[in-house]
Amino acid sequence: MIQRAETRDSRQVLAGAALGLYAAAVALSPGWGSKAILCVPLILIPTAWSILRTPNRWLTLFFLFALLAPPLPIALGDSGPHVAMLFAAAGLFVGLLRFEEWRFRSDIAATSLVTLLAIFFASVSMAAFYSGPNVAAASLARVVLFGISVYTFLYVRHGPGALNQRQSLRAIRWLFWAASLSALVACVDFYFQFPAPAGYAQQFIWLDSGVFRRAQGVFYEASTLGNLCAFFLEMIAVALFRPRDAQPISRPTMFAGGVALAAALVLSYSRASLLNLAVALIVLLWLHRDRIRWRRLMAGVAIFAAGATALLSFAFPIFAGVYWQRVAVAFEYFWEAPNQVLSGRVESWHTLWNFIASEPWHLLLGIGYKTLPYSDFIGSKAIGDNTYITLLVETGIAGLAAVLALNIAILVTARRASRSPDPVRSFCGTWMFCFWAGQVVQMFSADLLTYWRVLPVYLFVLALADRE
Repeated sequence: MIQRAETRDSRQVLAGAALGLYAAAVALSPGWGSKAILCVPLILIPTAWSILRTPNRWLTLFFLFALLAPPLPIALGDSGPHVAMLFAAAGLFVGLLRFEEWRFRSDIAATSLVTLLAIFFASVSMAAFYSGPNVAAASLARVVLFGISVYTFLYVRHGPGALNQRQSLRAIRWLFWAASLSALVACVDFYFQFPAPAGYAQQFIWLDSGVFRRAQGVFYEASTLGNLCAFFLEMIAVALFRPRDAQPISRPTMFAGGVALAAALVLSYSRASLLNLAVALIVLLWLHRDRIRWRRLMAGVAIFAAGATALLSFAFPIFAGVYWQRVAVAFEYFWEAPNQVLSGRVESWHTLWNFIASEPWHLLLGIGYKTLPYSDFIGSKAIGDNTYITLLVETGIAGLAAVLALNIAILVTARRASRSPDPVRSFCGTWMFCFWAGQVVQMFSADLLTYWRVLPVYLFVLALADRE
């Protein structure tokens, strides 16, 4: 007993001495750059140890960095590499180390996701054949990014990342806070118009007082921010239909976060995300049509609407008026000038349909996943801004059928979970069912499968709904 205590004390003394010498080396090193380099191991080693010991630590870090950190200012890819990808790679390593904890079960959501991912991988060969190795490399990178979302779902649903009810509620809470903080950062960024990091999409708003960059926050484009805001605003709506003691987040917290999320959604200028939220709310009302308390509902809507409107009118008075005018014009002139209302999307869709009509044999195998923005194989580079049409051209009939099957699988899985007696499963199932109904509609105007920084969050919630 005494020998063990002495051994333990000697190890502690040696560890303390080593840390002291290392701290002295950092303090004596010249320049802040060298000090920062020497401090890197002090951060990496404890972080790596924590990731290896705790099965879901990588998920926590991945979500936090994906929602709150911008890409690194390095000229690589469209917008530079992102730190979150390091934690995704760490998650793959943890999954391999804990391989014996995986329990694969056949279900329609997992099968649909894996099938779609396999089709994407197979289409990379078409990208290499038609557009060359450089475009094929970009296609493969996009497939890997989509694979992060698939792996997240499988890890939580079938792997060592399974969460119990208490852990699921805690995860929902900090995800809500992270999304709310990200929305608040976007609002501040829009107000002060900080210089955009390299690689960000060039999305602007023309007002009488000047030209302003749309609210993007830490994301590459404004529509990703708007999509995330719609997701968590729908969460608030679902929670308000629950008894107070069954709500995962307190009402004052939901109000504070909801104001920031609603303001960021408007400032993102994403009408498609606003439509997504409208569809989700309509589905939610339909689900609860037999027991809606209309006074309570209207009071809640009025509170959130008043808070968001007051914030926008006070901070951005000119923008608020122009925004609602733009929404009204979109409805008024949609049938007269759809291409202008949809920001040139109709013209892009015509280009893709003309290519399909002239060379229909490409519908068999496609031309390669995510090659349209980088290759001029169809005559010119194109941004499809439509999940269904772009997948039809890029991955063929099989890809289109797979994404339709995936949408059905997610809706069926979420609806089944919404009827569960488990309150967390029921909450997450209702949330995902309503939101994904809006996603199905928004896919007509955006390629939502490329939103790799927020799509894992959605599939994580689906995994919580589908847990056993």
